[in-house]
Amino acid sequence: MLIEIILALVLGLVAGTISGLSPGIHINLVAAFLTASIGYFASIPLIVFVVFIVAMSITHTFLDFIPSIFLGAPEEDSFLSVLPGHQLLKQGKGHEAFVITIYGSLTALIIILLFTPIYILFLPKLFTAIKFVIPFILIFISIYLIFREEKPFISFITFSFAGLLGFLTFNLPVKEPLMPLLSGLFGLSALIISLKTKTRIQKQTIKPLKEIKIKRKDFFKSIAAVLISSPICAFLPGIGSGHAATIGSEIIPQDRKGFLFLVGATNTIIMGLSFVTVYAIGKTRSGSAAAIQEILTSISKTDLTIILAVTLVSGILAAIIGINLSKLCAKYISKINYALLTSITIAIIVLVNLFFSNLLGIFILIIATSLGIFTISSNSRRINMMGALIIPAIIYYLL
Repeated sequence: MLIEIILALVLGLVAGTISGLSPGIHINLVAAFLTASIGYFASIPLIVFVVFIVAMSITHTFLDFIPSIFLGAPEEDSFLSVLPGHQLLKQGKGHEAFVITIYGSLTALIIILLFTPIYILFLPKLFTAIKFVIPFILIFISIYLIFREEKPFISFITFSFAGLLGFLTFNLPVKEPLMPLLSGLFGLSALIISLKTKTRIQKQTIKPLKEIKIKRKDFFKSIAAVLISSPICAFLPGIGSGHAATIGSEIIPQDRKGFLFLVGATNTIIMGLSFVTVYAIGKTRSGSAAAIQEILTSISKTDLTIILAVTLVSGILAAIIGINLSKLCAKYISKINYALLTSITIAIIVLVNLFFSNLLGIFILIIATSLGIFTISSNSRRINMMGALIIPAIIYYLL
């Protein structure tokens, strides 16, 4: 079975690389497809499928910053990197911006291992104690972030409309509802704005890794922010790495590099601890974790050990893959017609949605894109559009 596990790890790296680099193709879709097809591979041990999903998911969290920084086509877990990442890209430092997110993701691997025993020991009792107040915690976090905005009314409108759109999306017969919803809110909207502004990318500087550094003071500030926000947000429904990074930066302010490090770390931590959460309390807060729970039914200590080992190995390998791919992007991005590349990316997202969703999903995609454009144009933070996931979660827990 060792050979099968190694093969699953390699295939997971490949799948995670493809999904991480492909706007609109989310790991949740791949995991759902695999779960639906598992009956055709009855002779293969179930843990092999789990290894594939874990490797794919962790790899995805390392590499999905490449389209975020170089194309401006983020997913819901990496959209916060667009502003500081694009600022550095316009200064010819796109590769540097990506490498800093990699530093954050690699640090996250250590934090995941450190927090695993804490989660196992304390999360069951903690979750039981706060289960009935979870919706009110979500409400408090949302209100706090809204009123931290320069234009709280606009932010409230954005949050409310996104929540209404999310609620309708999940309660209507929309095929693969997350895809059109998140593709529109965080993908197409940013790309259309980028296309409209006719962005020109200057020649990029590719520094050696030893020259890409974060000041010691900023590093420890980012680590402190990660340790405060990520473990808490990792088991709350509707709260993603974007919220964890925003909350962390609100508590401990970050500069651009520190924030990129923070976003990279929270992205990987939220994913990694979602697997531990399934083991600790049997609750899922990511599509990948839900797929693993459906495949295994219950996770044993041996299964968790394998999951953690795969998380560590795939993370290290994903960092190597990502750094080399980033160099290629940095080398050629200034030579490519950016408007044409953006248009092709938009077309790919639309085609993926047409293929995997239905007509109602396309209608959701159009509305979500319009809301995303409004949010960007009104200078409201795009974290407010996560109301699309938070409000349905609040309603679910209240009812």
